[in-house]
Amino acid sequence: MGLRAEHLATPDGTRLAVNDGTLEPDDVTTLRPSDPSLPIEELRKRYKEDGYLFLKGILPREAVLKAREEYFNLMVPTGLLEEGTKPVQGVFSSIKSADEFPGIGAGAAGGNGRPGGESAAHFIDLALEAHYKDWYTEDLCRHPKLLDFVSNFTSWGEKTLPLRRTLLRNNVPGTKPIGVHYDQIFLRHGEPTSVTAWVPIGDIKLSGGGLIYLENSEPIGLKLEEEFTKNARESGMTEEEARNAFNNNMMSTGLISEKPAQFAREHNRRWLVSDYSAGDVVLHQPHMIHASTINEDPEKVIRLATDLRFCDSSKPYDKRWTNYYEVGDGV
Repeated sequence: MGLRAEHLATPDGTRLAVNDGTLEPDDVTTLRPSDPSLPIEELRKRYKEDGYLFLKGILPREAVLKAREEYFNLMVPTGLLEEGTKPVQGVFSSIKSADEFPGIGAGAAGGNGRPGGESAAHFIDLALEAHYKDWYTEDLCRHPKLLDFVSNFTSWGEKTLPLRRTLLRNNVPGTKPIGVHYDQIFLRHGEPTSVTAWVPIGDIKLSGGGLIYLENSEPIGLKLEEEFTKNARESGMTEEEARNAFNNNMMSTGLISEKPAQFAREHNRRWLVSDYSAGDVVLHQPHMIHASTINEDPEKVIRLATDLRFCDSSKPYDKRWTNYYEVGDGV
């Protein structure tokens, strides 16, 4: 069944729902946007201070919307979309159950297993297929505007490696959102030097299930990772077992919490929230803690986004991410 939550209004009047109920006005503040044309040293300073860099309009809007259109064209046979609407709009069907369209890699199944039951099989097959299409793997994931920016921003230059494994996620209104986590959990076979680029594929309203970041949380994520490593060693795990995102010290999904509101209050932090436009990208650090809200878009627009990772090829990196995403690939 779709999720239900009691929730209160944010300062601008938008209601935000998460797994454990509410994000109250005191729980949230605004994600800081940055113009990609700012001096590169200022952008690096913001990334270091904030743990993220919210780049407005760095990708051509038309290129992002083209990928969105291709994705939903592929999904038409599943009945995902509302009859009479255009695929690029991504409006969820009013006669279908959200259970038929679970999110890929969103903690819907333990150990990165296949989400959904028999009713979701057709959709999941096509959602996986989308990960291998040229309009996605080449035209969007390796868009020269983003590659050139990351190469310059990190000073990696020709050593910049876009990792092939990506997570193309849909978020149908009412479905399970992404729980609380940081990315290094899933990249432990390499040094914590990668850069994640979260790319919304279409416009996302504040209530539309976009990503939220816990303010000043890089130190919290780093401390948690040190504790996980220490506990793994003390419990007698091998090095390989300790690196596993789904080991006995972790949740079966690799997440650190399914309760964003409670987690933020326990750490005396606020969630950083924003709406997003096609063309925006958020870069974040390996231990930066983030999650997402429940998609409650009033027009039933499906949230579509992807996670891309970049690394310095001259340093140890998690080579499991050089393969395309597969269900149950253990990452």
